[in-house]
Amino acid sequence: MPKYYEDKEEDGRACGGVREDLRQCLLESPCVLQENKSPKQCLKEGHCRSLQMTFFACKRSMVSLASGLDVSNPF
Repeated sequence: MPKYYEDKEEDGRACGGVREDLRQCLLESPCVLQENKSPKQCLKEGHCRSLQMTFFACKRSMVSLASGLDVSNPF
């Protein structure tokens, strides 16, 4: 579930909201809190998979959007 804060400064990067949600999900996961593993290791093990896929889809859409703006490509 996305979390929004009134007093928190907005991340200006692409997909910043999803990135923050993924980060929070990993930091609050039992894998990190109880097993003392790194968030990177927990991500490899499949924790927060839906947010990870959403983040990748968001980043992929940014790349496909940028490739459509290539003016050197004459079609």
